Amino acid sequence: MRPRKAPLTKDEPDRDFVVALARGLEILRTFRKEGETLGNKDFAARTGLSKATVSRLTYTLHKAGYLSYNADTARYNLAPPVLSLGFSCLSGMPVRQLAKPYMQELADYSGMPVALAGHDRFSMIYLERCKGSNPITLAIEVGTHIKLATTAVGRAYLAGISADARAEMLEKLEHHEGENWPAIKRGIDDALECHAKHGYCMSLCEWKSDVNAVAVPFIPRDGSPVLAFNCGGSALQLTHDKIKHDIAQRLIGLTRNVMAITH
Repeated sequence: MRPRKAPLTKDEPDRDFVVALARGLEILRTFRKEGETLGNKDFAARTGLSKATVSRLTYTLHKAGYLSYNADTARYNLAPPVLSLGFSCLSGMPVRQLAKPYMQELADYSGMPVALAGHDRFSMIYLERCKGSNPITLAIEVGTHIKLATTAVGRAYLAGISADARAEMLEKLEHHEGENWPAIKRGIDDALECHAKHGYCMSLCEWKSDVNAVAVPFIPRDGSPVLAFNCGGSALQLTHDKIKHDIAQRLIGLTRNVMAITH
């Protein structure tokens, strides 16, 4: 068994950290939209890496099969092996299938989509989603990223992690959000206070001007990453009162049910 290393000081380099590998993963993370194609200039602009470094990384990722290259346009897009990694990740999360019947039950009751999401930097990524019967619904599918700071599901994630991890994440968010941070921070503080008092977080027309949502953290006892369940939809139908007096408690119940069958 490999011995546990002593914690690094702030300025001490991590000798086990492979910079080239991290930079290659940064290239793969650069894609933001479905079907997006990017050139080396795009990668350099989005990552801050030099063009020479980017050129070597994209060449290597192409040769390894993770990027497809169009010689006519000199642009890259993600190749199928990247998708296989994603499916391998999802298949290794049995909570998705165990939770799905409970999620669908709430989606059918509320008419709104119910989702399970995990953390990815400054976003939450949808891992599972059940559609409700309401024709006016959010077009968000598995694999979609939504903002962490202004969404109910992102705030539920913040409520579910440790105080130290939350403080570190809030510091990063402050830098990331820039001048919008004061207003965003007030929304996060309100959501965390609501969770402390009532067990759920809300986002009321903050992520999108016509969308309300409620979310509850899911904290695995085995030490796996914190996830969150949410229910969101049109603010005209999923009102604050409906969340407070109905949907929030049902979502808390859903989370407890899933917790009970996964441990």
